[in-house]
Amino acid sequence: MDVFLSTFHPAAEATAALPQANRHLPILRSCVDSDDPAVLVARCVRPGAPLSGDWFLLLTGRRLVVTQDTRPLHRLRLHLNANLRHLSNVTWRLDLSKPGIELAVTAIDGVRERFRMRLGDSDTVWRAESLLREILIAKPACV
Repeated sequence: MDVFLSTFHPAAEATAALPQANRHLPILRSCVDSDDPAVLVARCVRPGAPLSGDWFLLLTGRRLVVTQDTRPLHRLRLHLNANLRHLSNVTWRLDLSKPGIELAVTAIDGVRERFRMRLGDSDTVWRAESLLREILIAKPACV
């Protein structure tokens, strides 16, 4: 059974990322093992580059994958595909006034990446924060 596919849609529905996330699914699927469950799927933007297109963030038990839907041609491209153990200086900040979370990570190549996840309401923000804490802090990325 494909654990990733069975968990992808519920994770995207939880953050109101469907149906747009389906368009990114082929790229996301190619980056993740079939036994790695999707934990968080969210639409996001790049702080400091608001007109750079739509971004999607996928967090699994072992990977962080980010794709971009470029403007104006709407071409999909892979932006970041990293094993969690290769990320450093992982931080996030909650914003309940405009429901979302700003996530910042340093990739293995030393580039600092920042993404602001757009979430529907404060309850979704708290659920997403709990998932980030569980995957990125409490549970070691050991695979």
